[in-house]
Amino acid sequence: MSFPLLTATAALPAIGAIATAAVPAAQRVAAKWLALLVSLATLVLAAIVLVRFDPGGDRYQLTESHAWIKDFGVRYELGVDGIGVALVALTALLIPFVILAGWHDADPQETGNRRWRPTQGFFALILAVEAMVIISFEATDVFLFYIFFEAMLIPMYFLIGGFGDRAHEHGDGAAATQRSYAAVKFLLYNLVGGLIMLAAVIGLYVVAGNFSLQEIVQARANGSLHMATSTERWLFLGFFFAFAVKAPLWPLHTWLPNAMGEATAPVAVLITAVVDKVGTFAMLRFCLQLFPEASKWATPVILVLALISIIYGALLAVGQRDIKRLVAYASISHFGFIILGIFAMTSQGQSGATLYMVNHGISTAALMLVAGFLISRRGSRLIADYGGVQKVAPVLAGTFLIGGLATLSLPGLAPFVSEFLVLVGAFERYPAVGIVATFGIVLAALYTLVLYQRTMTGPVKAEVAEMPDLRVRELLVVAPLIALLIFLGVYPKPVTDIVNPAVQQTMSDVHKTDPKPEVEAAK
Repeated sequence: MSFPLLTATAALPAIGAIATAAVPAAQRVAAKWLALLVSLATLVLAAIVLVRFDPGGDRYQLTESHAWIKDFGVRYELGVDGIGVALVALTALLIPFVILAGWHDADPQETGNRRWRPTQGFFALILAVEAMVIISFEATDVFLFYIFFEAMLIPMYFLIGGFGDRAHEHGDGAAATQRSYAAVKFLLYNLVGGLIMLAAVIGLYVVAGNFSLQEIVQARANGSLHMATSTERWLFLGFFFAFAVKAPLWPLHTWLPNAMGEATAPVAVLITAVVDKVGTFAMLRFCLQLFPEASKWATPVILVLALISIIYGALLAVGQRDIKRLVAYASISHFGFIILGIFAMTSQGQSGATLYMVNHGISTAALMLVAGFLISRRGSRLIADYGGVQKVAPVLAGTFLIGGLATLSLPGLAPFVSEFLVLVGAFERYPAVGIVATFGIVLAALYTLVLYQRTMTGPVKAEVAEMPDLRVRELLVVAPLIALLIFLGVYPKPVTDIVNPAVQQTMSDVHKTDPKPEVEAAK
């Protein structure tokens, strides 16, 4: 039996989470280092998965399949295609930066209380989320996917509600109440979506007799499994609703600004750069593959919702006074672009959407983590409390600017390529949709540049006059992310070569081909 590499990649952070939680209360520094080392070892395993994956080979590779619950046809099935392997690599890449950035976020305020172990709990929960997200990207059994799709809500609930942002606390209990509200709202929205999906999962089993994604897709392709049109549409809606909540897509998005605003900056990155990607990934893997006809039937409505997300998220970002909520609304706009690319039903659109998932994860991590460093120095999330930071902390301001320029998809930085591909893919099939979506780029430039102008330029406010620049640990977090944004901005080929074959196979599943140009090239 070959080494179960995919299982190891997910199991290592799970085991690390248990080990970190078990570290004695007095050894919180050791818990931090253990969590960091486990995340780095997971990154090594993810790199091996990436190297061993052959873009020109079988659709699902490094597969594992074992009987689990035989009476219900549930199997422990794992496998990665080009889209899955890219997102596994992204997750494993970002977690060490999340841990480093949050190095002091869970230090106990009452150090004399040795029975209270917030540090161990904080880093153990981060590793638990990493394990659940990775196995979600690897699962090819629908029931197995569903279990971890839902299970990741529990550690995220505690990270938001129990380890929220303490930078703006004033001792009156209001901040704790807001954190609790944000955590409960996050949990309830996603639980409702998950319960609806559970009904659809059961319905799928009734129709197909098993939960294996590959077997169901193959059976539909060779005609041995027939699904009534109405049944397929209802099942699609059950799956899509849960994924749209997680994504988040308007109007199911309202939990995200609360969750990101009240969480620490590293946990906010975990939410939008890692966990939310499971929603858009699942649209590609499950909605399009299991329910191709229903996906095409729902496309017009989904495109409208994606457009609303793009414009609505950007407009609300323009009007924000809170730095973290601004990034949250910007992410809603960006997820609108990703969903637009998926349901444009063109190879350029879906390649761009997958690349956007990767690039958005890196760019949002860079911007949000630098914003977290800024907020921790000033103790405020309000934009109006800053001014002239670039004169006292030029490196912090410079990295903040690069993260912001990546958010607005400046040419030369990674998100530009993915956003360009999404728009090209949309224009090919739905020109009007592509035109409207382009206004999101204009609004992105507005909210990003206004944010930089109000916080970094102008007279130096007294409260920031003594603000220190980025420290060595913080530079170790930000510098690699900035380097990746630049590298993938000028040379995205390593990622596109991996994801394009999977995109072509997904297009084949939904029986779609790219539109032919209306004007033939001159011979």
